[in-house]
Amino acid sequence: MRRYLIALQAILVREALRFVQQRGRFVAALVRPLVWLLVFAAGFRAALGLSIIPPYQTYIQYETYIVPGLCGMIMLFNGMQSSLSLVYDREMGSMRLLLTAPLPRWWLLASRLMASTAISILQVYTFLAIARIYGIDMPPLGYVAVLPALVVAGLMLGALGLALSSFIRQLENFAGVMNFVIFPMFFLSSALYPLWKMAESSVLLYRICAINPFTQAIEMVRFALYLQLNLPATGWSILATAVFLAMALWGYDPARGMMQRKG
Repeated sequence: MRRYLIALQAILVREALRFVQQRGRFVAALVRPLVWLLVFAAGFRAALGLSIIPPYQTYIQYETYIVPGLCGMIMLFNGMQSSLSLVYDREMGSMRLLLTAPLPRWWLLASRLMASTAISILQVYTFLAIARIYGIDMPPLGYVAVLPALVVAGLMLGALGLALSSFIRQLENFAGVMNFVIFPMFFLSSALYPLWKMAESSVLLYRICAINPFTQAIEMVRFALYLQLNLPATGWSILATAVFLAMALWGYDPARGMMQRKG
């Protein structure tokens, strides 16, 4: 057990040092949702105004509604950024050194996933603090209750990035793949507008948004911020995490790599 904890600590420290050295990454992670919150929200607010948002059954400002979605945006981009670093590490050879350590491969990948999730949560709480200064207040206990939801959402999106990194062979192909993952997943979700608004526009788009794993993660975080538990969203998020992680373990399976080389 001690070896497992030492490996986890080493990976956490390595990712923390990389994050501290890449200050632009931290700034970019905050600027992106803040632009949506401070600029784009004005236009959406003019269109939507004050809405009754289930399950709260009360009038809330649009900025308050999209805060959970912007938290999801931070975790989504961080998960993809983490997968980018994995592809880079594989090209540089450091990923091979990590995976050849005398520990189970699933633990090494899970440790990398937990490190990425911890960084995502740090960024989310920094964003929530800035949003509170801006005047967007959540229930005080909601900032504590949302932590488990953020852990599940961060693990799910990090596992998705981990799975994608196992299939991307060249760094040059990464940007194109991410454009087909990040933007559809974000815009076809309840991050920016309620699902019932989407249903008024198109039933097909509504169904696509409803089955989007990112939507379930957002709803789980949104309910948790208001001290409520969304069991269906939580269950689907945990299931999606297990599926993505299984895909990542299969993608990084050394036997699969040997078969590809023989082919």
